[in-house]
Formats: sequence, C-alpha cells, structure tokens
Amino acid sequence: MTSADSPKRPSITLSHRARLALPVVLVALVVASVHRLVCAEVPPREAIFSGQAMGTTWSVTIADPLATDDHRRIQHAIEAKLEEVNALMSTYRADSELSRFNRAEAQVAFPVSPPTLEVFRIAREVSERSDGAFDVTVDPLVAAWGFGATDRPQTEPTAAELAALRERVGFRWVEIDPEAGTLRKLRPGVTCDLSGVAKGYAVDRVAADLADRGFANYLVEVGGEVRGRGRRLDGAAWRVAIERPESSGRAVFEIIGLADQSLATSGDYRNFFEKDGRRFSHTIDPRTGRPIQHRLASVSVIHPESAYADAWATALTVLGEEAGLARAEREGLAVFFIVRHADGSYHTRVTSAFEPARERGRKPFGETGP
Repeated sequence: MTSADSPKRPSITLSHRARLALPVVLVALVVASVHRLVCAEVPPREAIFSGQAMGTTWSVTIADPLATDDHRRIQHAIEAKLEEVNALMSTYRADSELSRFNRAEAQVAFPVSPPTLEVFRIAREVSERSDGAFDVTVDPLVAAWGFGATDRPQTEPTAAELAALRERVGFRWVEIDPEAGTLRKLRPGVTCDLSGVAKGYAVDRVAADLADRGFANYLVEVGGEVRGRGRRLDGAAWRVAIERPESSGRAVFEIIGLADQSLATSGDYRNFFEKDGRRFSHTIDPRTGRPIQHRLASVSVIHPESAYADAWATALTVLGEEAGLARAEREGLAVFFIVRHADGSYHTRVTSAFEPARERGRKPFGETGP
C-alpha cells in the first residue's frame, strides 16, 4: 500500500500561544497534585518562638494560623514586652525603675510607670492575704544571705545583723498612691525585690499582647512560669509538667492541663547553697529573716493570672506545708504541694481546687473536653 492509500491520522495543530501555555498548565497540575499530597500527609504545625530574657529562657507556642512572614514580627513583639518589664523591674540593672526607686530617699513620692505600680499593687494584695509571708521589701535580707545582685558574703549574718535588717523589712513601709502614680518609702533604708512576681507579670504582658493581636490559642512560658489560653492544634488542653524537686537533673513529677490558666512553681531545689552540711534556700522568710527550713520542697499554684500564681507560690512556700495548705484552701487556690522526707522520698498534698487540672493532665493527647 502506497502512502497515498494510507489512512490519514488525525492531525493536531497548536497555536503559538497554546504551545507556550501548555508547560505552564502541566506545571500547575503537578504543583496542585503535590500540594494535595503534602496537605494530606503533613499536619499543620504550631508556631514556636523562644529566646532569653530577664536572666532566664522563654518560649511561646501559638496554635493559630500564622503567616510565615509574621514570625519575625511576633518574635520582636515578644522580646519587646519582656525587655520592657526587665527595664522597669530588674534589681540587676542600675538604671531600672525599681533600682532608681530603691535609691530614692524616704518620705519622697517617687513617680513610677503603670506596670510597676500594678506589680506593687498585686504584691501588696498577696502580702496582706498571706499575713506577710510574701513581702517585696525582703530585699535587704535576700542580699544578706547572698541571693541578691551582689556577691555572696563569706559568713552567715549574725542575729544582731538580721535584727537590724528586719527593721527595714515590712510591706507596709511602701505606700502606693494609684491616683498620683507614685510609690513612697515610709522608712529609710527600705529596698524592694520584685523577683517573686515580675516573671509572672511578664508572662501576663506577653499573653495580653498576643490576645490583642487576635490569637486565641497559645502557651507562654518565662523561666518556668506558664500561661495557656485556648487549646492545642489537636483540640486538647495545654499540658505542662511539674518538675520533680531535685537539683541533679530534670524529671517530670506530675502532668496537668491548663484551661485559660497560669501555673507558677516555687521550690528550694534550683537556687540554694550548702555550707557545713546545712542547706540554705533562696526563699527567705521575711518574718524571721532566715531561709526557710521546713520540708516543703515545691509549691505549684494555678491561677487565671500568672503574676498572682507567682506571688502565691512564694507565699505558700514560706508558710510551709500545714499553714500553706490551710491558707490555700481558705483562699480557694488551686495548689500542688510536694513534701520532702529525710530519706529523699516525697509525698504530695493538693487543694480541692487543683483536682480539675490534674484530671485534664491525665487525658490522652488529642482527647478533647473540659
């Protein structure tokens, strides 16, 4: 059969525009296919931010949609909030607002920023409700025992020295004037240390900023103080760990779930020193002028606001096991106590308000519900 007799094949003629468009269509189809595969196989991820501030580390997890180009902006915003609090309330910075107030003369009204005034107000409230177990004017005693911004002294302060320092300690020696926006020392030599509440307040400031930006699901942590809002991507509550109170490493003692709440822990196992076989905790009882000596190793407090959780954790640690538990129950606080025995074992005590968080912590990952 000749070519003339051969049946003709259908011919396909592409215009110049079609020839140019075809590769683009093919690429688009491939990209769409890959996109479907990736979306099907790789679940969305939470955005995690971290850094160092206030002499410690911090981390923030956001479980809401976040554009890639927003990460740097959010990182800078978090850092700015933490730096603001540190610049106002650090005892290690000579130019901080708190340091300048500490150098101010007695009986002189000292203007302070609204954040500093708010932290003093929170501290005063917890001081009154704990009968002075929490007291920001404990600063001279903290320094005398070597836990302040200065070097640790070579010798233990004498009873006479402690008695003299205690004359400068008492939360009522600082007058707060919310209308004028001022603080005033009522006795010479009074100095303050906000470390028992400032980290918690910093957590609250970062959380408030995230909420203002429209985020509804996040976990903020600064130096172990935590605040969670909303839920994780899998719908479960934010689950956080209470550490085993040991200085030789980090281990989980209890898992709890936070439901729009904060968690703060105070303990004697991270910041202490030993001398002549004795252990000296960094937590100073302002009522005696000495480091606490009881068996309470760790106190974890759950509260809607991290600043309050922070302050109450310190107050209850000072009060000790029995008095602390009684005060926590009276105040309706959610508290988890870890008590150390001489043989190194522990027992725990909890308030009735703490149990819901415990139950949320026991749920498997991904399980929803209150």
